[in-house]
Amino acid sequence: MLESYYPIFLMLGIAVLFSVVMLKASTLFGPKRPTDEKYTTYESGMEPVGQARDRFSVKFYMVGVLFILFDIELVFLFPYAVNFYELGLFGFVVIWIFLAIQLIGFIYEWKKGALEWD
Repeated sequence: MLESYYPIFLMLGIAVLFSVVMLKASTLFGPKRPTDEKYTTYESGMEPVGQARDRFSVKFYMVGVLFILFDIELVFLFPYAVNFYELGLFGFVVIWIFLAIQLIGFIYEWKKGALEWD
């Protein structure tokens, strides 16, 4: 029974070996010209503004909640779309209840102003 796992272990071993060899090769053969410019903090090609421990606006978190709201909606809508005919009327009612809950969350964020970026 263990013989059927040999190809998997072989591929895993080759992948680990390849990763280690490539990492070592890049440190051995890569350019080594350290400068002060290379050691500075890099943020999207611009000089960083402020400290790393600055507080974020609440709008940042509201946008995050909005992203999670729609991300979860899509994750649950795809299996429903695949099994649309098998779920029947019960599935149809349940998905509309789910979409109503999602719509309530969307309206809440809209009223709170999370969609307006100042």
